[in-house]
Amino acid sequence: MRSTFHGLEVAKRGIFAQQTALNTTGHNISNANTEGYTRQRVNMQATNGLPYPSLNASKEPGILGTGVQVTDIQRLREGFLDLQFRNENKTLGYWDQRVDAVNKIEQIMHEPSETGLQKVMDQMWQAWQDLSKDPTSSSARAVVRERSNAVAETFSGIYNHLQTIQKDFDNVVGIKVAEINSLGEQIAQVNRMINQVVPHGYTPNDLYDQRDVLIDKLSKLTDIRVVQTNNGMVDVLMEGSPFVTADTTTPLATVRNGITGFYDITLGGAAFIPRQGSLAGLVEARDQLLPETMKRLDVLAINLTKEINEIHKTGFSLSDIQNGGGSSGIPFFVDSVGGVTNPTGANKIKINPTILGSLDTIAVGKQPSVGNNENALAIASIKFKIINPGLGPNDFKEATTMDDYYRNIVGQIGVYGQEATRNQKNAETIVGMVENQRQSVSGVSIDEEMSNLVKYQHAYNASARAITSVDEILDKVINGMGRVGL
Repeated sequence: MRSTFHGLEVAKRGIFAQQTALNTTGHNISNANTEGYTRQRVNMQATNGLPYPSLNASKEPGILGTGVQVTDIQRLREGFLDLQFRNENKTLGYWDQRVDAVNKIEQIMHEPSETGLQKVMDQMWQAWQDLSKDPTSSSARAVVRERSNAVAETFSGIYNHLQTIQKDFDNVVGIKVAEINSLGEQIAQVNRMINQVVPHGYTPNDLYDQRDVLIDKLSKLTDIRVVQTNNGMVDVLMEGSPFVTADTTTPLATVRNGITGFYDITLGGAAFIPRQGSLAGLVEARDQLLPETMKRLDVLAINLTKEINEIHKTGFSLSDIQNGGGSSGIPFFVDSVGGVTNPTGANKIKINPTILGSLDTIAVGKQPSVGNNENALAIASIKFKIINPGLGPNDFKEATTMDDYYRNIVGQIGVYGQEATRNQKNAETIVGMVENQRQSVSGVSIDEEMSNLVKYQHAYNASARAITSVDEILDKVINGMGRVGL
């Protein structure tokens, strides 16, 4: 038999359920602008009716409802969208870093411009051409020396700046590794807190959100895979190796390479080679993109100075003619480290100290004649000379001119830049699209929450009015029955 106070209990459950829904809606509204917050929804279910089916149960028609209860507070999150977002985010991180690296190289090369290497080399060839018109002119010789020195300084400046960027990238590798380790430790800490409450029947939605934000940030740095484990915790695998296991981490470590001087990365004592994310783009720029550019500059500088030296050493200078002897055979450029040998790198070029000491030692002629200009013409024509390919590490790999080889260097960097920018934009588009889909599921809509607020408020008020109605009925039963005529 149903209780006289049954209606009070039903209405009370209604009030509690709607109050929970109101509080959850307020929580959603409060976190509408919180990074990574996932909107929550109160799921309600009718409580078991009366009477329960049994042998001695009342046989009266129907089962009397007993109200409502909150079954759970659900976090509206789509796991597939998280997986898709993180897969695309690592691609975006890689191309972001690639674009940054190429942009820095382009700024250093600064082509085309009035101060770039191409312009400086053109001015040097023109200076030799002008000298051939007046072989005895000291001012023309001075221009040749200064223009040639400008080429040496420009080569060295570009090369040294590229080395500086390479060292900067290496420092950033250390910073990125520290950032990854920090995120891993934070994920482990959140795992630990989740593990403390889930076994007791609680659902820590806000802790799950905090962990997802950390995992999203980690996904841009390197390739990760998230595996659900016991008690709401997750394991994180990085490039297939364990990184976060429950509430512990296996941090990355950086070790100075004894040969390159740059950081090598290890995980759990084993070599770690990032293949995705911004860390991979950074390591690739440091170990491949920049060394490739510097190597090609070396090849250009070595061949340019070698070609000029070979011609210059066969010529006659004013000093040779005045001394009445043969050609002194001095090189025009020398190695800043190795002395009178040909320069061995783009940052090791300097004018021969003998020429710096006297303009008369510049070998302008092929013959021991004051007016002979054949050597100057021959050096000026190097600009258009086809250099045949060789087998050495510092030889051109295909027949080309000096100018074309340098244009190829600049052109290749431009191609890298176009590719990186295109892929970056594509990745941004895909990540943005997935994030929009994720927000459509998990994001807080103020308009929707306000609508829910009104809905739950009316339901709460109605439950309260039901209590008032039952209270009035009970008042009549308790205080009015049996008192007829009083």
